[in-house]
Amino acid sequence: MLSKFLRPGDRIELQMVEHKRLNEDSQRVFVSEIHEILSEDQMEIVMPMEKTKLILLPVDMEYDLTIYGQHGLFQCFARVIDRYKSNNVYILVVELTTNLRKHQRREYYRYSCALDMCSRELEENEIKAIELKEPFLLTPGLPIKRSVIVDISGGGLRFVSEQKYEPDSLIYCSYSLLNNNQKKHYEIVGKVLTVTELSNRRGTFEHRVQYVDLDKDVREGIIRFIFEEERKNRKKERYNDK
Repeated sequence: MLSKFLRPGDRIELQMVEHKRLNEDSQRVFVSEIHEILSEDQMEIVMPMEKTKLILLPVDMEYDLTIYGQHGLFQCFARVIDRYKSNNVYILVVELTTNLRKHQRREYYRYSCALDMCSRELEENEIKAIELKEPFLLTPGLPIKRSVIVDISGGGLRFVSEQKYEPDSLIYCSYSLLNNNQKKHYEIVGKVLTVTELSNRRGTFEHRVQYVDLDKDVREGIIRFIFEEERKNRKKERYNDK
């Protein structure tokens, strides 16, 4: 079952199950990846790390696993049954205590970053086309404002800018991401969910944005970028830890 849906390198999030929560660590979500599929109910997971510090999850503790597989998002409960070091990689062995199931949650993993972005508020005709779900072209040549994306996911992004957009407004966002060593340009429409002025930088505003009618291929491209960047970061952490 596991080998049919999952593969080494798939991102995985672990959180202690509700009835086992004993301390502040129980509220945290640990991020790692699958190292190897051992059998249809056991797999090796790379020991989670924060910066260069290993997080030694205890043996015999049960966790809620969310797995970002190639064929979708999956969830199960699993118990840590062993941990060891293999070829300079620290490993957790987990055994599933429930069946693997397709996860229907709408949240996406958010990747912290610092990416240049340009944005502007949509024109009335553009907004009307979106509301009517009609095909339309963004009006070229309009003034845009520069901003910085501070985290990004498959569902939206968070950015800071000296330009303040109002909650519920629709904005045009333009930025580039690196996929397979090739820069790809993205032009998307987002809905502003929240706006907050930064306490330490007056006149600078943080915006949380949700994508609007995002094409499936575009979303997958964004998620692929996040996975690749996280893998690069994890390799750097392992190298620095040697």
